[in-house]
Amino acid sequence: MTEAATHAIAAGKYVELTYCVRDSKSGDILTEITRPLNYVHGVNEILAPVITRELEGKTQGERVDLLVDCTELYGPRDESLVITEKVSLVPREYRQVGSQILMENNLGRMKSFLVTKIEGDRITFDGNNPLCGKEVIYQVKIQLVRDATEEEQQLGGHPAAEAGSES
Repeated sequence: MTEAATHAIAAGKYVELTYCVRDSKSGDILTEITRPLNYVHGVNEILAPVITRELEGKTQGERVDLLVDCTELYGPRDESLVITEKVSLVPREYRQVGSQILMENNLGRMKSFLVTKIEGDRITFDGNNPLCGKEVIYQVKIQLVRDATEEEQQLGGHPAAEAGSES
């Protein structure tokens, strides 16, 4: 087996990566993970399947740019998850754009909503993922690829809290 093949992402490989998610239109950074995340490929996928599929065969040290339609990740935008209420009915700690609030539906299920707008005496909450309807670029940097230990195979990643700490 070649050196490159041993450091290529495949089932059973321990992988550490960092990534940045950018809006494909504006280039704005939406999310940035600078501390390596770790997982065992094919056991514990920390990223969506559409992304991990594209990482298969990539090697340690590679940077991969993936254009992703967020509909594939989160489904289509659901306008029934956009709710407008009177500000006076909302606790003060949630009366700020960007605040998150957990709400319970009639089936007793909890869902996170984001305050997206306050106009006059009305406040708008949106239960859609903020990336719904967007096309984004995942810029993934593959930091480490190696054979997973038996313990990592069972846990789906490194047993230590710190990524990068080899035992």
